[in-house]
Amino acid sequence: MLKLLERTHVRAESLAVLLVLVVVMAILSPVTGSGVRVFLTANNFFNIILASATFGILAIGATFVISSAGIDLSLGSVLGLASVTGAALVVTLELPWYFAIIGSLGAGAAAGAVNGFIITRGHVPAFIVTLGMLGIARGLALIISSGRGIYGLPEEILFLGQARPFGVPTPVFIMLFVALASHYVLAHTPFGHHTLALGDNENSARATGINIRRQRMLLYTISGLMAGIAGLIFTARVNTGDPTAGLNYELLAITAAIIGGTNLFGGRGSILGTMIGALIMGVLQNGLNLMAVQAYYQQMAIGAVLIAAVWLDQIRTRGRSLQ
Repeated sequence: MLKLLERTHVRAESLAVLLVLVVVMAILSPVTGSGVRVFLTANNFFNIILASATFGILAIGATFVISSAGIDLSLGSVLGLASVTGAALVVTLELPWYFAIIGSLGAGAAAGAVNGFIITRGHVPAFIVTLGMLGIARGLALIISSGRGIYGLPEEILFLGQARPFGVPTPVFIMLFVALASHYVLAHTPFGHHTLALGDNENSARATGINIRRQRMLLYTISGLMAGIAGLIFTARVNTGDPTAGLNYELLAITAAIIGGTNLFGGRGSILGTMIGALIMGVLQNGLNLMAVQAYYQQMAIGAVLIAAVWLDQIRTRGRSLQ
């Protein structure tokens, strides 16, 4: 088991945290009239994986960027921009249904490409560029939608968010496909190896012939594309292009990636570990909701988990360096 985890770059601690959290939330959750813990019901399980699918795909984008020693703070806002762009094309402009997919993914990838271009060509720190894009993308989403939700999406789009083939929600299939493809790219292709090499030591990566500018450009474009996919799923789930969609989701995505084993300072990343991290965040949010914990306390809890994850990762890294 430990060898399997090592091969997939998944930390055993992440699995342990997920299992302990599930047990704790099951014990603390309310009981239904039939005596079953609400947390353990099938409907609640689907609620967890549905919520995890949206910010889990965001977290995949965060994993690519963070493992290269970058950061993308615009993920949540780009999700909102993708949501209203796709909805506006098919509802407001009355274009065919597939333009919702093209618009959402295109808006996300374009925002990511702009981030990458300014970072690589303008030599502006990623923190500043993506923080600026956070505001720009949210503002554009509000302008496109006039500050209101865009309702009435075609059935073909709703299928992506609300259908349940074989009893499993469609977003789960989408997340699994994206996660497996991304895992293969990061762990088993030259592009993935170059990404990790860039995060480990940029100067050494440049010396080996890696095109740093192109690599970073592609990484931020991928991150934006993941936000576009997440935006499309969110829109299809709620049947609304929502300009406020994805608010604070960048915090969830970054936390999930780091809990899953991605090093905040680059050089190490695991897509499968990120999926475990997304489930941890989903279980935490769901359990706190069931216990009627106020939203602002939940934000405090997520922030504390992020700090603790980075702290423990640094302790682990220092321990290895001393061996």
